[in-house]
Amino acid sequence: MRNFECVDNELVIGGVKATEIVKRYGSPVYVTDENAVRNNYHRIYQAFSKRMPTRINYACKSNTNLAVLRILEQEGSCIDAVSIGEIEACLRSGFSPDRILYTGVNVSNAELKAVVSKGVPINIDSFSELERLSKITTNHTISFRVNPEVGSGHHDKVITGKRSTKFGIPKHQIIDAYKRAVELGFKPSGIHAHIGSGGQKVEPFIELIDELIKIVQELETIGIDLRFIDIGGGIGIPYRLDEVEMDLDKMAEEITSRIKSKTKVKEIIIEPGRYIIADSTILLATVVDIKETPDKMYAGIDAGFNTLIRPAMYDSYHHVAVANKFGDKAEETYSLGGPICETGDVMAKDRELPKVEEGDIIAVYDAGAYGFTMASNYNMRPLPREVLVKDGEVTLIRESETIEELFRHQRIPSRLML
Repeated sequence: MRNFECVDNELVIGGVKATEIVKRYGSPVYVTDENAVRNNYHRIYQAFSKRMPTRINYACKSNTNLAVLRILEQEGSCIDAVSIGEIEACLRSGFSPDRILYTGVNVSNAELKAVVSKGVPINIDSFSELERLSKITTNHTISFRVNPEVGSGHHDKVITGKRSTKFGIPKHQIIDAYKRAVELGFKPSGIHAHIGSGGQKVEPFIELIDELIKIVQELETIGIDLRFIDIGGGIGIPYRLDEVEMDLDKMAEEITSRIKSKTKVKEIIIEPGRYIIADSTILLATVVDIKETPDKMYAGIDAGFNTLIRPAMYDSYHHVAVANKFGDKAEETYSLGGPICETGDVMAKDRELPKVEEGDIIAVYDAGAYGFTMASNYNMRPLPREVLVKDGEVTLIRESETIEELFRHQRIPSRLML
């Protein structure tokens, strides 16, 4: 978790006071620190690339803001995309098709055709997808996603590598998948697996790479040599003060040493999303109401699970602070309730904070990953603004929706207007 600067008793991000951002842009507002994005990318890239050729495929489902994508394109990142919409966002941000890897699940023929038309390599998730793709073209770069029966993650809903999940080709069928691809005329270039999201321990990744190496070795015995092993993403961050950050050097050494010593594979691919973007961004909200109930004290804020769904959906913890009282000591216990008409709309429960008053600014940490991308219009609330900060400058990178825009795609049949 980041340590933010405190100036005049106020939280500062990217050289700008949080209160100044809210004064200028209103709230709720996502604030992303450009330097943090760049630094996070370099940290993970360097940990692996100093050991073997490495490609970082940023998992853009975590944050698809075009400015964020542009920053990562400049840094040399590549992309993990899971939809044609994400592909289009990346192309518009300057990524060439060969720097994007499409890994869909339950992919329709329409989407397969669209991905092929963009020239983006496809990571095949099922035999059905392989057969359907072959009817469109066999002159296309492909790899396979295997279900490794290794799972990890911060919540059961984000563990993707268990044998019971919907993702990937079962490992006992994966060799047949490669054989079938060759029969159809494809030349598979790699293998991919993803165990889950938000893991903090190295051991599950070691277990994963050992499973992938067994598959690669078997493929090599039948003349199928792969260019890359893609270990997916899922590297977590410390959301709590007492959590320990992933040991990237240990992870990189354990994984790359195995690949180099046991296979002919020359490149490793990693798909971080959360690790790169989560702690680069805070969500700023304004306290609009104070309510004391028989059981607890609520500070009502103007950001709810329409803005950041993780606490409601995954029981996730996000650290919070009073941005305009950043240096003050905690005095009381508050739960931060949002404006959504649901009991579950509580951003943070029972937090020790300085005395909170209406008009105070609340900073919700680590909101860059799965914040805006999972936001909604529930309760007919417009999506909020996003801004980018760097060295004291603030730039608007997404305008907030208007009430009028909420109705732009709706139509009332003429017969109902009589």
